[in-house]
Amino acid sequence: MGSNGRTTLTGSQGTPQRGRTGIVSGYVFRVIREQLHHTQESLAEAFGVSTDTVAGWESGRRPLTSLAVGQTLTHRHRLMRMSVTPALLLALDKALEADVLFASVLAEEEPTCPSPLGAWVMQRDLVEVLAWPLNGVTPEPMRGLDVPARARRGPAPTVPELTADDRRRFFRRMRRTAEEARGRNFLLRRQALYLAGYDNAPDTPAWLSQEQRAERPGDWLTQWLTARSVAAVAARHGDRDRMEHFIATTLDDDDAGESANLNYWAYWIGESPHPQLSDDFIATAGTPTWHGHKLLQHLVAGLAPDRGLFDLNTHTLWALLAARPGLLRTSAAGRALRDRLPLLLDSAESSTRTRRELEGIRYAIRLAEA
Repeated sequence: MGSNGRTTLTGSQGTPQRGRTGIVSGYVFRVIREQLHHTQESLAEAFGVSTDTVAGWESGRRPLTSLAVGQTLTHRHRLMRMSVTPALLLALDKALEADVLFASVLAEEEPTCPSPLGAWVMQRDLVEVLAWPLNGVTPEPMRGLDVPARARRGPAPTVPELTADDRRRFFRRMRRTAEEARGRNFLLRRQALYLAGYDNAPDTPAWLSQEQRAERPGDWLTQWLTARSVAAVAARHGDRDRMEHFIATTLDDDDAGESANLNYWAYWIGESPHPQLSDDFIATAGTPTWHGHKLLQHLVAGLAPDRGLFDLNTHTLWALLAARPGLLRTSAAGRALRDRLPLLLDSAESSTRTRRELEGIRYAIRLAEA
């Protein structure tokens, strides 16, 4: 709690809670209620339900995911009439989806149905919400929101919280899912490997490297995506050398690799509105259907030398501007990039390759402004 009596959504505090199946959607619902300046009692009256029901939704004891579809839509329409921001409604939708995925992983019994993690290629707006209880990083639509201060009966968490047992169970099952999917379901394996990478256990980088070595020989795209996933996770854990190796050996001077990287990023940040059921679209040759404005904005916002993916972000931005130089003339992100470049070039964190690519980006900006 800050000195001004307000709590931002970027910290982590609170007491451990028992395992629940609606922790993410319940937390987002609480944030929405407080943004509307409602108490549990007043919102219950507006929704025509009991106060205990609202409390159960927020705590996860009565998960929102257990409601009938029609009832969920009715409540959503009520929130829309209350003028909840679209970003929060989107976050609630993704939180419901994340809770379904958590429930499938954390079920006490072994699952009898195929894991939903292998059903479609996930995008950032879902993965950020899914990772929220794992890494404590607030999803983009909710960053900067202030929760109005209210008297509470006890400490309230500032992120959705998994119990220690549930965290261990989640990561243990992600590892087992990735191992069992080897050679059978590559999409499921890749996405399980990625989520397993949020585990801060000391052996996580070594386990991921072992899984990469154990990957059965496959086509080019399979090997490319495995190398990218392992390099991204290693970078998150502070090993930037593996990402530097990936860029040097898999992207530089490889048109197919550069195209795949741009296609992957564009889909990841939502340039493509349609979900993909396999990774094959990443290797699609020819003119992509995405425009690049949203990707440019995302990459510029993520240019922070202290972040593990800084080298990949810079290289991807350099490749994007080489392929779409017109973006600099039609996007406000180009102006923000121009203003930030001097600081980025002065950073001691930048590798020789990254510094060279930043110089190339500065030259592209000069050409666009000429």
